[in-house]
Amino acid sequence: MATPSQILLASRSPRRQELVRALWPSAELRVLPPPSAEEPGFDDCQTWTEIEARISQIAHLKAEAVRPLWQADPLWSGAWLIAADTTVVVGDEHAGWQVRGQPADGPQWRTEVTRWFRHDYAGRWHSVLSAVEILWPDGTRRSGRCQTRVRFRPDIEPWLEGYLETGESRGKAGGYALQGAASIFIEQVSGSLSNVVGLPLETLLELTATVGNNPGG
Repeated sequence: MATPSQILLASRSPRRQELVRALWPSAELRVLPPPSAEEPGFDDCQTWTEIEARISQIAHLKAEAVRPLWQADPLWSGAWLIAADTTVVVGDEHAGWQVRGQPADGPQWRTEVTRWFRHDYAGRWHSVLSAVEILWPDGTRRSGRCQTRVRFRPDIEPWLEGYLETGESRGKAGGYALQGAASIFIEQVSGSLSNVVGLPLETLLELTATVGNNPGG
């Protein structure tokens, strides 16, 4: 497995930082989020294929937004640049697919998350979908996606209000954190656990498996 000496992570997420450090503990890690938080939404995506294409586009745009900053800093010229995006998708081919991103800011977040938990998650399967893009100093670029299926227990009501009081839902894709208090709701997980946390480590390993420590060098 190729081992980077430096990594630039195009994300503000503490969870992604922890996962990268777990995979490559000896690498020097620098967090360099995109200058703007604006990114395309999913409102115009009606099919699963369109949702996959959009999340890949978002990861690509994050990488491209950070690339000039990376290339302008000679101290990080040998770094790997990693960008990713994660969201939750509910529904099916018959009813249609809908994306559940981060809850809205302001007091309405609680109403929104409550609706998601009761109508989209309780007793049902949903998907956590991530896209990852990696750039190397020589211009090599690899991208991939990961899907994990998650099922919530049907009897969420006894714990729902207490969970909402923790405030954990805010800023989380889909309004919950598998590694946090939301674990009390989760009945089954099929696929990558790290993907649900925010960065599919298996996908990172697959994308870097055939790339040397110094691509193009």
